[in-house]
Amino acid sequence: MTTEDPQPTSAQRPTIRLRLTPEELNARKRRNVWIAMALVGFIVLVFFTTALRMLSNQAEARKAEAEAQARAAAYAQPAAPAAAPTSSPAQ
Repeated sequence: MTTEDPQPTSAQRPTIRLRLTPEELNARKRRNVWIAMALVGFIVLVFFTTALRMLSNQAEARKAEAEAQARAAAYAQPAAPAAAPTSSPAQ
């Protein structure tokens, strides 16, 4: 049986810090700006898609409501009674 040292914990591990060059920092900034712009573009796309779908659904709901009211009005109106013969005075 061999005795191995257990894995060092994060407190025991040495920290290695890299010093980035100005070109690398600029590249990182550009990349972050493009990522931010892509996220904002996606959010705007989702917003407008949702808004257009909601407007479309509202228009369809208004149309369906108008049709339902027209059908209800047609059923609610009784058929016009046949004209009763009017008696004219006998001459």
